Amino acid sequence: MPDFAQSQNLPAFPRRPAFHRRIVVEARAGAVAAMLEDDIHCLAVVLRHDGARVKSIEPLFDRLPWTTCPGAQAKLVETFAGLRLAEVTARRDKKQNCTHFHDMAVLAAAYAHDHDGGAGRVVYDIVATDPVAGERLLEIRRDGVGLHHWTEQDGVLCAPADLAGKTLFSLRDWIGSQTGETQEAARLLQWAAIVAHGRTMPLESQSIASEIPPNCYTFQPERAVGAVRNGLRRDFSLGSEQPLAGFGERVLASL
Repeated sequence: MPDFAQSQNLPAFPRRPAFHRRIVVEARAGAVAAMLEDDIHCLAVVLRHDGARVKSIEPLFDRLPWTTCPGAQAKLVETFAGLRLAEVTARRDKKQNCTHFHDMAVLAAAYAHDHDGGAGRVVYDIVATDPVAGERLLEIRRDGVGLHHWTEQDGVLCAPADLAGKTLFSLRDWIGSQTGETQEAARLLQWAAIVAHGRTMPLESQSIASEIPPNCYTFQPERAVGAVRNGLRRDFSLGSEQPLAGFGERVLASL
């Protein structure tokens, strides 16, 4: 099969220190792979279905930020295996799961509906620049085409005009007003831009799991006390390396 990174043929983002995330969804008859890689995570979910129901769900990973994160694989299977595709939603036990495994499972289920019996690939590339004088540039492209470009100043969005004065945490209604690809891309950009804050925070200030709100699998109290940050990070903004190269090829080969 062709080299995964080269097959995307995406235009380059400006070379500036930034958080990069790539999400690829590959749908084939009876199976969907949803993959994500960024500075902190490299993971995928393979969902097999019969057009109406989840036959199996397989979480895979190459990098996860905490020693407890791999345990979330079993939780994801427990949460979604055997459900109807329409029941694989963002509201189902998300805080008990790894946020990113959960998000990829929901995305895979959505594309199982859209491509049942056929094939299709969607590539999202997301960049959140490191702040310069408090300013961050936030952008998402779908198959190389820009869908959203936001500017944030000191934690408040100032462009485009219809987002001025909002924060990343107050976009629910605005995102709900969007439709189709535009809505999906807005939600993906919001999630990534929030996670990107961790890139510029000292690792020691975000390495005590018991001090972090219990909003995902690792941070539940019974696990947080024993969770250790592993420190595995990659910076895609400074070299030629592409997210999901290698790992993405291996996932697709399993479909």
